[in-house]
Amino acid sequence: MFHLLLVIIYLAFISLGLPDSLLGSAWPSIYPQFNVPVSYAGIISTIIALGTIISSLFSDRLTNKFKTNVVTAVSVLITAIALFSFSISHSFIALCLWAIPYGLGAGCIDAALNNYVALNYHSKHMNWLHCMWGIGASLGPYIMGYALSVKNSWNMGYGYISIIQFVLAIIIFISLPLWKKDKQENEEIADYKPLSLANIIKIPGAKEIMITFFCYCAIENTTGLWASSFLVLRYNISATMAANYASFFYIGITIGRVLSGFLSIKFNDKQMIRLGQFTILLGIILLFISIYQQIALIAIIIIGLGCAPIYPAIIHSTPENFGKDKSQAIIGVEMASAYIGTCLMPPLFGIIAQNISATLFPIYLLIILVLMIIMYKYMLKKVKYNEN
Repeated sequence: MFHLLLVIIYLAFISLGLPDSLLGSAWPSIYPQFNVPVSYAGIISTIIALGTIISSLFSDRLTNKFKTNVVTAVSVLITAIALFSFSISHSFIALCLWAIPYGLGAGCIDAALNNYVALNYHSKHMNWLHCMWGIGASLGPYIMGYALSVKNSWNMGYGYISIIQFVLAIIIFISLPLWKKDKQENEEIADYKPLSLANIIKIPGAKEIMITFFCYCAIENTTGLWASSFLVLRYNISATMAANYASFFYIGITIGRVLSGFLSIKFNDKQMIRLGQFTILLGIILLFISIYQQIALIAIIIIGLGCAPIYPAIIHSTPENFGKDKSQAIIGVEMASAYIGTCLMPPLFGIIAQNISATLFPIYLLIILVLMIIMYKYMLKKVKYNEN
């Protein structure tokens, strides 16, 4: 039965990724219909991100009170309702309003499921589960593309994804008894009380792991957003070719997480994180020295491969580094830090690119990577000191 639950969690991670790329795919059809500027997509995405940050910070209290299974099931249901509401919305204000429960539901699912898997499954499953998220994020645009090409309706695209989410919510509600194997209900954390944000930050190593996660997501999302522009400006290639090249970054992450699942059988989480950091460094160095666009393509793929193991390994190592009783609280602030890094750092490079030069892209990534390496090193020292 435990393996059946794992299959359900795999499906949940695919479902978690499905809506993430919908707004970008649908927006070219949405903004002319609502007669709003193209830049207004940023308003909706920011509302979703803020909701995700808030729910991530409250995930510790919610999971402690209602348990992971109930939080996951209700959060998927809330997300499904929000997506269905997107599909019947006929104004920009309506999209903004429904973006609130969309973000709140997504944050709870992310934090609760990641902690559950970190407590109950091996590192290989954490890598493969995040690979499933990548598959979901890749399928979303295809589903939206089908709706636009066949039905000529972005509303139907959101409708299709909402149906998938409703089906998943039903499956999770039916599977609630399977989640009784949750190891959080052992004596070690039976009397656990939720921690405030101030108390979480005081935990030795918490600030460092938050900055580490902030930096990782800054690297991933800055690369994903700006790689194409860098290639166009540095190598004077067409925008279409640059977009195709940049897509290999995500292919690198997806393939890397499949490989990381096998590597994690032999190597521990700390080794996997350091391997990822070294691989990213190798890719950035190649970007610095590359004269030919083909070398730059290889560099971007290598950066994607390096990103692959870091996110899953940080999450999976959280119970070991901070204790099972504190893992949900720490993972909640890790998720919040991740979304903050996603929101702030890519636009910051956009300002740098506009006012100075987009060719500073490798230097920007290198600075963030160095900070991540330093913070992760300090986190390990503080955790080790605390154990002693």
